[in-house]
Amino acid sequence: MNKIIVAGLAVVGAAALAFGAYYLARVPQTALPEYEEVETQMPQDIEGDLPAEEDLIEENQNGETAQIDEPAAAPQDDQKTIIGKSVQGREIAAYHFGGGQKEILFVGGIHGGYSWNTALLAYELIDYLNADQSRVPANIKITVIPTLNPDGLAKVVDKPGAFTAAEVSAPADASAARFNGNNVDLNRNFDCEWQASGVWQNRTVSGGTAPFSEPESAALRAYVQNRQPGAVVAWYAAAGGVFASSCKNGVSVQTQAIMNTYAKASGYPAHQDFDFYEITGDMTNWFAKIGVPAIGVVLSSRDNSEWSKNQAGSLAVIEYVSKQ
Repeated sequence: MNKIIVAGLAVVGAAALAFGAYYLARVPQTALPEYEEVETQMPQDIEGDLPAEEDLIEENQNGETAQIDEPAAAPQDDQKTIIGKSVQGREIAAYHFGGGQKEILFVGGIHGGYSWNTALLAYELIDYLNADQSRVPANIKITVIPTLNPDGLAKVVDKPGAFTAAEVSAPADASAARFNGNNVDLNRNFDCEWQASGVWQNRTVSGGTAPFSEPESAALRAYVQNRQPGAVVAWYAAAGGVFASSCKNGVSVQTQAIMNTYAKASGYPAHQDFDFYEITGDMTNWFAKIGVPAIGVVLSSRDNSEWSKNQAGSLAVIEYVSKQ
């Protein structure tokens, strides 16, 4: 009996093997891939497929996505920028030369058409630097604001930008061209012993409703706070001298140095302070208050830029600052 069972199982097994062979022969098979170890290192050129930094987005507090802004680029070398506008909407331009970290700021035309020669002097310095930019030391950036009071200048020069002495027309009252479009003496609008009623010689003049109430002085303040220049030269007229700034806190060592440097090179006499009459809200003294070395160069007249003297003084200060 056992022999019969074993024989039966053998027959069944043989039949199963035969059926399996027949099935495999008729059904096409798909080979399984062999396992390979895959490296997880990113390809070297993956950066080319990533979004640029400026294309990234972030989620704001309202859950909305917004473009990430790039930081504002610093003005490039030898570039003209507009730092603000006057009461009457005229542009206040700044001209930049050089790419150094130490910035020297020259400011003209704060009294507009009354001392138009200071604006003319500033444009002459711009032309001089444009003619040969190797005159700017490698570690220096020079910024020239030729006309801080363009509304006042417009009363004697009927054109924006650079001009010549021949294009200046003398108004019946030259002193009226000293003030801005709000009839404010801009040199009395700065935050150093400011008063609403300022003094100019024997006259009472407006210092504005508050320090920096005027767009022109506010534009200069914003520029200075943003750039923090290492030295400032401001041109005025007319007394013939170089005056230190202090705001009643004493003349700093650096201010003393640039005053003496400019005076020696230009031939103007040097003065520790301006004591011809009481002044309030003075621009150069405000620079001293915030710790920026500054001098006021007061030309000898109101109709001549005295270019050769001021060229020598300006270059001497530039050289001095570059060596500090």
